[in-house]
Amino acid sequence: MSNIGSYEERVKNFSWDIAKEVLDWKDGELLNIGAICSDRVCGMGKGSKPALIWEGFGGRSARYTFDDLKVYSNAFAGFLREQGMEPGDRICIFMDKIPSLYFSFLGILKIGAIVQPLFSAFGEESLEVRLASAETKAILTTVKHVKKVRKIRERLPHLEKVVVVDGNPDRLKGDEIFFDVEKYPAIKEFDVYRSDSETPSVLHYTSGTTGQPKGALHVHNSIWGQALTANWVLDLRDDDIYWCTADPGWVTGTSYGIIGPWSLGVTQCVLDSGFTSARWYQFIQDNKVSVWYSAPTAIRALMKDGGELVKKYDLSSLRHLASVGEPLNPEAVIWSGEVFGGLKFHDTFWQTETGAIMISNYPGMEIKPGSMGKPFPGIEASVLDLETHEPLTEPGKVGLIAFRPGWPSMFRQYWKRPDIYRSKFVGAREDAMPDELRTDKSLWYVSGDRASIDADGYFWFVGRDDDVINTGGHLVGPFEIESALVEHEAIAEAAAVGKPDKVNMEVVKAFVTLKPGYEPSEELELDIMNFIRKKLSPLAMPQEIEYVEKLPKTRSGKIVRRYLRALEWGEEVGDLSTLSDE
Repeated sequence: MSNIGSYEERVKNFSWDIAKEVLDWKDGELLNIGAICSDRVCGMGKGSKPALIWEGFGGRSARYTFDDLKVYSNAFAGFLREQGMEPGDRICIFMDKIPSLYFSFLGILKIGAIVQPLFSAFGEESLEVRLASAETKAILTTVKHVKKVRKIRERLPHLEKVVVVDGNPDRLKGDEIFFDVEKYPAIKEFDVYRSDSETPSVLHYTSGTTGQPKGALHVHNSIWGQALTANWVLDLRDDDIYWCTADPGWVTGTSYGIIGPWSLGVTQCVLDSGFTSARWYQFIQDNKVSVWYSAPTAIRALMKDGGELVKKYDLSSLRHLASVGEPLNPEAVIWSGEVFGGLKFHDTFWQTETGAIMISNYPGMEIKPGSMGKPFPGIEASVLDLETHEPLTEPGKVGLIAFRPGWPSMFRQYWKRPDIYRSKFVGAREDAMPDELRTDKSLWYVSGDRASIDADGYFWFVGRDDDVINTGGHLVGPFEIESALVEHEAIAEAAAVGKPDKVNMEVVKAFVTLKPGYEPSEELELDIMNFIRKKLSPLAMPQEIEYVEKLPKTRSGKIVRRYLRALEWGEEVGDLSTLSDE
């Protein structure tokens, strides 16, 4: 029997207070995610239970109990307080998926500061933009990545502390600080900050069509949504060994790679050694993984290596599979059922802004391959007419995926951008403030994605409503790529769009016009690609560059990306009457 039981009964009798029942939570307890995921679990008699099973490159491995998690997160908390960090300060984590990432995440929350996790593959420009936006006060990083920080630090006046958590302290420069959590004096009890439901917790940056990335701010109250969805959608139980493959630089890696499982006291595994199908299967076999949460990109890569490889490993420990980040194609659902002993990947839909799963295929519920599933109990979801923004009632008609505000894990604001936050709500007053918007159930929060609903209430994803590129489950903003492209000495103008890709769903394609004196060549193409990879990230790097004499623009001079994207996808280009003839 699954944790959720009857979906229909759960919808009928739903209350978010059920999350407190699942956690055996009593009113008056400390509401701090850092403490709930470590101290509280220890207090329930699970201190000696494994919390983290970690494997890295070169055969390195480590195991940590919940007692360890408590002590090491306390160490980070105590150290950060010594460094003058205060409640509300933004503290960035910029490291690979090493144990210190997970300890420091909880430690930052324990002092009431705001965690700003960033993807470790970001280049210096992507890093700088996000640190500058958040006015980040401290960054925790590693020897491998501190070089990027050094290149931009003088342009970040708010960045007071650079902390390196590994390597040789003698290799540090200037006022950089070395911190080895395992050699720091043990702090068995720590005076955890008494956050309330609306105390900020995590600041995740997400890309958009225009402008620089936006910081989606979450609060400690998000834990109710994350814990309950982890229990009902991922079906996590006390004896599970759970593996979420996502990097905590992205929201899945925090909501379901840290908060969800550890709030429930569940053991989780982390593999930080790159991807090969054989390595992943070996990891599942060695650690007896029972619940596996991954991405369609990875699943398609596994499919590419075939079902025969699967037979070489004992994967009988698996009992539930789920997927996130982009639409899960029907073939992947069918294939997983064939090769994993009847277990099928359950698609889940949500976003950085929603903080937790919103639409899903639930354990025990019929899967329609290719469908997103149904809304989580307590979530009112609809698709809105593209023009009138009224809910559509006709099955199969495409509209904008939208949700009524008010769920616990909903983001509270875009960092210092109330105007952009307001634009996400249909029917919002021009002077409405974030606190009003997130509680006004007469409004709709619009996700930016399109879907249809069938006669049985299942949602079917259609695509983005904007130009954001979904590559391997990660959203990449075209504006940020274009801004970096035109910094290259050879490029006059640039446009970035997504083009189809069998494994990653989409990859970046750039259209560029060259400055006088430069000619198209393979060497130039490689130079441009590497330029973007270093400045932004491998995800943002164009996989193809097309040289053009001019870019399609409106009469007002705005580049029309939808025209270029339609050409790549073989779609109708639509109304071109606004295009300039020049």
